[in-house]
Amino acid sequence: MTKRFYKDTGVSQAEDGFAITLDERVIKTPAGESLNVPTEALAKAIADEWAAQGDDIDPNSMPLMQLSGTAIDRVPGVRDGLIDGLLRYIDTDLLCYRAATPEDLAARQAEVWQPLLDWAEETFGAKLKVVEGVIAVTQDAAARQGFGAAMADLDNWQLTALAEMIGVSGSIVVGFAMFAGALDGEQAFAVCHVDEDHQMELWGEDAEATARRANVRGELNTAVQFLDLLKA
Repeated sequence: MTKRFYKDTGVSQAEDGFAITLDERVIKTPAGESLNVPTEALAKAIADEWAAQGDDIDPNSMPLMQLSGTAIDRVPGVRDGLIDGLLRYIDTDLLCYRAATPEDLAARQAEVWQPLLDWAEETFGAKLKVVEGVIAVTQDAAARQGFGAAMADLDNWQLTALAEMIGVSGSIVVGFAMFAGALDGEQAFAVCHVDEDHQMELWGEDAEATARRANVRGELNTAVQFLDLLKA
């Protein structure tokens, strides 16, 4: 880790948004671009991440800065490929693969997941097929068109937030529901862990699963926070 080399953090107005400063020097992205963000609220939150560092700087403890760096350095150059990659989640969406047994798990999946699939159909014209088991299903082209058109309308910052939501949740439907404000981070976590929660009720939870679940919960909540700060 890098030793802390600054005392004060701050935010300043920039030509294309707001800059974050360390001892009045503007922070750069890994690619050498100024880390200028669209809103003052996001800039202040990133400055707080830097201010919270101890003697050593841990980039992994600054997720808002990392997402901002992604939006600036990576997304503009890979935008079309990123959208194509996110659309591949349609065929593997968690919510479309149901258990036949036990009956209580199947009922719980239907109760939690089906309203979100209904919402996706109403919002994007994306009627997704539901199957039992894990054999892959190819969804209709209309679903891809609906989700793809929605992604095309997003700017690079919004697309970064959505990509994080989809990638962490493993579901394009959950990701879009989070983006639309239909699910918060905690609700999305519960939706994505219906199967695992059922198993834990039967067999308990081990330390490794606890740590992994905490990471997922944190990443989902951070993605929501990032989007909220972009709107502030």
